[in-house]
Amino acid sequence: MRFRSIASAAVLALGLAAVPTLSAQTPGTPPPGGQGQRGGAGRMQAMALQGITLTAVQQAKVDSITAKTRAQMPAVTPGTPPSDADRAKIRSLSMASVQEVRSVLTPDQQAIYDKNVAQMQQMMQQRMQGGPPPAAPAKPE
Repeated sequence: MRFRSIASAAVLALGLAAVPTLSAQTPGTPPPGGQGQRGGAGRMQAMALQGITLTAVQQAKVDSITAKTRAQMPAVTPGTPPSDADRAKIRSLSMASVQEVRSVLTPDQQAIYDKNVAQMQQMMQQRMQGGPPPAAPAKPE
């Protein structure tokens, strides 16, 4: 059970860090023409930032964190599980990236971000256990 929790957190963090941010758009807004550059990972990042309006300075910092993390990630071949060393590196880089992004946010934004990330982790844990996914994070009104 603990492994699944760690694994889902790593997968979440990887999804948040593995794609370029959509700097010309408001988080949660799909890019023109569809899903984004990497589909699911792009949606995960948008979900984590859903309900948060970043300033231009915050967006630039998030873009920088994402680019730095992506550049340090080991190459992963689809369909082939990463080695234990690569998995550990991915987990470490991803968790650091999540914390760095969080540090860019105001306390009010952090509360929303934390809630969104927790909901996404719960959704991934349920998927790993074969259950139905919970609803996506609610949009604030």
